[in-house]
Amino acid sequence: MKKFLILILICVAQKTFSQKEIRRIPEPPKNINGNIIPPNEIDIYNPIGIDVKPEFPGEKVEFHQFIERNYKKSNKRPTLQGKVFATFNIEINGSLSDIKILRDIASYSGEELVRVLKLSPTWKPGKLNGKGVRTIYSLVVPVQL
Repeated sequence: MKKFLILILICVAQKTFSQKEIRRIPEPPKNINGNIIPPNEIDIYNPIGIDVKPEFPGEKVEFHQFIERNYKKSNKRPTLQGKVFATFNIEINGSLSDIKILRDIASYSGEELVRVLKLSPTWKPGKLNGKGVRTIYSLVVPVQL
C-alpha cells in the first residue's frame, strides 16, 4: 500500500511540474526586404491558416443540397444510417483532388460519396496574401432514411 501511494505521488508530481508545449501559428515567410514570400503551389494549407476560405458555388447550404440531390442510398441495406467522413483537396483552379474516405458505414456508401464529389462543380479556391492556394477540406455526410 505504501509503495502504491508513493507511485501515485510520483505520477502527480511528474504531471504537475512537466513543461507544457505552447503551439504558435507560424508567421508567413518573408524575404530579405520584409516582403511576404508567395506560397508554393505544392503546399496544402488548412482553411484556418489562410485569408479567404474555399467555397462551394452558392456556399454551404447549396453544397449540402448538392450532396442530398446526388447521393443515392443503396437498395442492399435501405435502413443503413450513420456518418461518412471524408477529406479532399481543393486545387488552385477549384477542382477537387485526393478524395479520401476516413470513416465509412459500408463500402458502397464511401464509394458513392467519392462519386458525388467527383461530380461537384469547381469551387472558389482559398487565398493567402491574394494568391490562390491548395486547401484541404474535411466533410461529414450523415446517411439517414
